[in-house]
Amino acid sequence: MKTNNASIHVLALLSMIFWGMSYIWSKVVFTYLDPIVTVFIRLIISAITLLLILTITRKWQPIKKVHLPLFLLSSLFNPFLYFICESLGLQLVTPTLSAVIIATIPVFTPMVAYLLLKEKLKLLNLFGLVVSIVGVLIIVFDKSINEQAVSWPGILLLFGAVIAAVGHGILLKKLTYHYNPVMIISTQNITGILYFLPLVIFFRGDDTMLLPPDAVLITNLLLLGIFASSLAYVFYTASVKKFGIARSSLYANLIPVFTAIFSYFLLKEIISLQKLSGILIVIIGVILSEYNAKPIKV
Repeated sequence: MKTNNASIHVLALLSMIFWGMSYIWSKVVFTYLDPIVTVFIRLIISAITLLLILTITRKWQPIKKVHLPLFLLSSLFNPFLYFICESLGLQLVTPTLSAVIIATIPVFTPMVAYLLLKEKLKLLNLFGLVVSIVGVLIIVFDKSINEQAVSWPGILLLFGAVIAAVGHGILLKKLTYHYNPVMIISTQNITGILYFLPLVIFFRGDDTMLLPPDAVLITNLLLLGIFASSLAYVFYTASVKKFGIARSSLYANLIPVFTAIFSYFLLKEIISLQKLSGILIVIIGVILSEYNAKPIKV
């Protein structure tokens, strides 16, 4: 049992590394392609990867009709709404700030659970939210970053991605009771492709037809599709199934750390002391929000 738990912890850690790198890969691809087209191609690569895994492992599972609405709704939240908000937001701010905002997902989860599921709210949930927002603001007002990096529309889009991810996480837990991680993510990605198809055809058709055969572009698209949109989600879903969403979400604390490191070395992003302080404060806020304290009445 301990070995099994250790392996799941490793998978969760790998998923955070892949997601941390995804902001770097996306920034590179955005110099070639529109974000919507990028996500569409990314999902196609991911779907092919996951279907191959299902075929090799023979872990196909028939989707029951009763679960179709759950799959359609969860796919609407993620990949559709989440990637629209994240990709458009990432165009306007730095990878590190994007990762820091996305890392607040565990902070907002209990808030949404309280509003929608009437789950009890803890005082530390509220305190953790305030601390995390303060950390984000410290990074936003860091004088070492340029005007584009603190675009408020970009920040709002990224918080939209956070809300979409919270909704997806709540629905994801229900699906893990009935299907294996690869089946869940492959089905959601295929559904996501169908959601994105009208946007690509009617609004981004020219971009897909003019895809340049560039090695850098193709490499980063493959990295996004295989590692960030396939293996990372499968590994994370396995963690949610084993440890639950609250405990698994704690690993999200590491995403901005990995992104900051990768951005510094690969994109030459300036990592100031103020930015590092903001990252640390956000992480503290997330940890506080997940601390197992006595619930209070709100």
